[in-house]
Amino acid sequence: MTGQIYLPQEATSEDRAIVIDAHAHLVTPDSLYANGMVSLAAQGGHGRIPVKVSDDDVQLCARRNLAAMDAVRTDVQLLSPRPFTLLHSRGTRPFVEAWVAANNDVIERTVRFAPARFAGVAALPQLPGQPVSVGFDELERCVALGFVGVLVNPDPSEGTGSPPRLDDEYWYPLYEKLVEYDLPALIHGAGCYNGREYYYEHFASEETLAVTALARSTVFADFPKLKLIIAHAGGSVPFQIGRWRAQFSGLKELGKADEAESFDARIRRLWYDTCVYTPSALELLFTEIGWDRCVFGTEKPGSGSAVDPKTGRDYDDIRPVIEELACLDAAQRTAIFEGNARTLFSRLAVPVPVGAT
Repeated sequence: MTGQIYLPQEATSEDRAIVIDAHAHLVTPDSLYANGMVSLAAQGGHGRIPVKVSDDDVQLCARRNLAAMDAVRTDVQLLSPRPFTLLHSRGTRPFVEAWVAANNDVIERTVRFAPARFAGVAALPQLPGQPVSVGFDELERCVALGFVGVLVNPDPSEGTGSPPRLDDEYWYPLYEKLVEYDLPALIHGAGCYNGREYYYEHFASEETLAVTALARSTVFADFPKLKLIIAHAGGSVPFQIGRWRAQFSGLKELGKADEAESFDARIRRLWYDTCVYTPSALELLFTEIGWDRCVFGTEKPGSGSAVDPKTGRDYDDIRPVIEELACLDAAQRTAIFEGNARTLFSRLAVPVPVGAT
């Protein structure tokens, strides 16, 4: 598929930064899901079934996404598969490996279609009860294809089991790989079954558990260069931060970690996106966690693409919300919209669109 250059439609000489949406998911061709159903039914019994997604299908979905981005003045999106469709707990290893690879392939084709507007964040074939290393071949393949980060599901059992938390050494081989390739990982819940957390709760519990597990661990002592982004602004962490500060202050049980390090210092080793939609929640995130640890992320188009009756805009149109916050100055907003993402994603090399300075 021939690569195209699609630049933002509204860039002007007054723009001072481009806007990089670090949390976005693929606008997926229906033909990919049709192939997925055949592959799911076969459960790997026929080998890797070729995915038949035409260039026309890929380009149609890419253009739809570009139109949505232009409508809200987003310049670049980092695309990952829709996590809840990856079916980590619903099939055999051959099926999960093939299905995840097919999703990543469509992302790679989408990026080639508009390389000035998209970059790829790869899913990994994670399976409950199997070593995290089963995903390393796909990780390395996607690095070679130019992906700039990876998507990590903290619960591959999708509510059907008791997965190791992110402080468990189960995850250490993955952390070693992420550091080796300088790849940020977006920690994002996926499918939810059996009542652990329902899909309509949108992973708030999983992402809160991710933060608290990592904050009480030695992970960042063991991997000081590890880059982890917690989706959806860290779940309930900014709202509950006072309780965790109080509870953490007396802990003396952390082994290799610096016992004097505060809870706030620990949670600032992580990164957070801005995918929460309301001014009060965003202000809490920036003041309690810090604007310098936040990357712009909207998940648009997705679960937030519904009209907010208070503003008349979609909930996930949060650029103007951030622009209007009194707690930020111009330099801080620029860091959230662009600079922090460029610092975090060292492999990101999208050009500056026409009109941005």
